[in-house]
Amino acid sequence: MNGSWFAEQLAASGLDDLERQAKADLFDSTVRAFRRFSRTTPDVIAWVPGRLEVFGTHTDYAGGRTLVAALPRGVVFAARGRRDATLHVIDALAQESVILSTNQPMIGVTGWRHYVEVVCDRLRRNFPGAALGADIAFASDLPRAAGMSSSSALIVGVASTLVRLSGIREREEWGRDVRGRLEEAGYYACIENGRSFGALVGHQGVGTHGGSEDHAAMLCAAGGVVTSFAFVPMRQLGVAGVPDDWQFVVASSGVAAEKTGGALTSYNKLAKGAAALLDVWNTHESPVDSLAAALASSHDAGTRLRDYIERSRIPHWPSDALSRRLLHFLREDARVAEALPAFLDTNVRAVGELALDSQADSEGLLGNQVVQTIALSRLAVQGGAFAARSFGAGFGGSVWALVPRERAAAFADEWLRAYEKKFSGSRPSVTFVAPPGPSLIEFHS
Repeated sequence: MNGSWFAEQLAASGLDDLERQAKADLFDSTVRAFRRFSRTTPDVIAWVPGRLEVFGTHTDYAGGRTLVAALPRGVVFAARGRRDATLHVIDALAQESVILSTNQPMIGVTGWRHYVEVVCDRLRRNFPGAALGADIAFASDLPRAAGMSSSSALIVGVASTLVRLSGIREREEWGRDVRGRLEEAGYYACIENGRSFGALVGHQGVGTHGGSEDHAAMLCAAGGVVTSFAFVPMRQLGVAGVPDDWQFVVASSGVAAEKTGGALTSYNKLAKGAAALLDVWNTHESPVDSLAAALASSHDAGTRLRDYIERSRIPHWPSDALSRRLLHFLREDARVAEALPAFLDTNVRAVGELALDSQADSEGLLGNQVVQTIALSRLAVQGGAFAARSFGAGFGGSVWALVPRERAAAFADEWLRAYEKKFSGSRPSVTFVAPPGPSLIEFHS
């Protein structure tokens, strides 16, 4: 295996030609770092993409729908099992590492190392006796904390690698609850958020109250398409090819979408709002598992829930705040159902209007936007994009734009310059043309 071979394999699964050399270089960097610290060759190579959320902001954990794609940028992993109980993971580009004992409880490391620790601890608890010792090197070309799910990609890559190396996929506990890629994505999401998955009991996650759209895109999307999912439980609703003359371009605002500190509190508050709405419904009606299920239970469920909100007193939740949270969910969830056929019909006007309305609701109802992401979305439309909106958790992060394919590279440069001019020298940390690429791929030597 070498970088050129790796890039060819990704290209065969839908990676755009523009990204081949970058992926070859990323592979070579990963394997070189692995050989330096492990003194061996890897048994497993894996590719995990970042996630592009087209529509469906903050809907997945409430059982709603999303429209997502796999980005052509992501993380390469190289790994080999060990005979002892040591898990050694290294960031090949930053030259940072962590060494953990796989048979001991978490010790409280921070940063990306904590994500590795959470994965190891959850697998140890769910699959007692599993041989989780391994050497793992990874390298990423995803911008960090940019709303493209770099942290989820790390969790998916480390978890899937350890599951493969340890033989967990052959265990009864795995086969009982994880019967395919959708369930595997759901389980990795539960590692991240700390929830139970079937009989695989939950434990401390990374601290976010998120859902599983990131993991669905990373394991179940495909090159050249957008895919619609619904959640709680996760299921795939449909797929649409990105029209030949359309191209996604992505720009990071340069404002880190960190899920720590105040940003974590704001992010989790949106999830708690959806949970509060479900609690209100379940107090007055037959209990269901998700907000989406409640709203689908009858034609007037939304009206009844609004009435219950007005008559309820919920600590820390004024009725108008819950009503806004409900309205956002209703509108954004419905947009996914409209967006998929709009892609199938190559309906430029419909996609543009949906994106405009979605951006407005993120700003006015959800309140998860910052000045920079608002500006980026507006500058994209002013610069010739027929659709643009921010995506991801918010409170920083990135914006996607849809433009005619032949204009994509020039548009990216012009968008960057316009943003730099508006913010007096600041600029997005990255901008790139982003045709949807392949999902998780594992190779074994």
